Amino acid sequence: MSVTSEETPTRLTDAQVGEMLALARDADSVELKLTVPDSHRRQTAVALGVDPLDAQIRQVYFFDTPDLALNAVGVVVRARRVQGRGDDSVVKLRPVVPADVQAERTSDNLVVEVDAMPGGFVCSASMKGALGPKAVKQVAAGSKRIRSLFSKEQRQFYAAHAPDGVALDDLSTLGPITVFKLKLRPLELSTRLVAEVWFYPDGSRIVELSAKAVPSEAFQAAAELRAFLAAKGLDVSGEQQTKTKTALEFFAAELTAAQPAAGPG
Repeated sequence: MSVTSEETPTRLTDAQVGEMLALARDADSVELKLTVPDSHRRQTAVALGVDPLDAQIRQVYFFDTPDLALNAVGVVVRARRVQGRGDDSVVKLRPVVPADVQAERTSDNLVVEVDAMPGGFVCSASMKGALGPKAVKQVAAGSKRIRSLFSKEQRQFYAAHAPDGVALDDLSTLGPITVFKLKLRPLELSTRLVAEVWFYPDGSRIVELSAKAVPSEAFQAAAELRAFLAAKGLDVSGEQQTKTKTALEFFAAELTAAQPAAGPG
């Protein structure tokens, strides 16, 4: 169902390509992703003509237990504050086979997408929701409950896939992560290119480039993107990092370290 590039070469085998095509046929979209090694970050910014003053600022909050019980079963619960826009939230399930969420696909708010990156791919199902501009800030401040960020259908989606006995209001707040998002429109590409920089509290960063395509055009778009980046002298064969996993592990470790030690029995 999924392959991670930490375990595989940067090229998919024929069998993996076949599996990804089967998933993509039943998906709503394919997102092509790659992370840029930090050592190449400045070179990438120059090559793509990135101007940080054009970036949209976001704050991303995750919700999970201190031992990441949701992550262990492939459930991601997230909310975002977005500069100049209302907040939003999502309950995401990954990896997933599209047929497993067929009942929920009657909702316009459920999106099934295949993320493809060098050496790997994963299919996810995201139940999305729109919020007002202060909703996430109020929850982060503790004045409203976590469940207030999620619609009825999001709560139902969560209940169907989360571990038994773990309610939304039982979760810990993990974050925020500050994110700069830039939309680029290179003349050489038929699709828009998005650059995101995730700033972690320890000073580390992950830079991700992505482009979306309809499933029938995914391989053409991937070849076009690869050729474009190669022409810019950018290496796309490095080890890929996962933004969400990195954030969850960082904040979970922080939570565990902050818990008081058990007293003598």
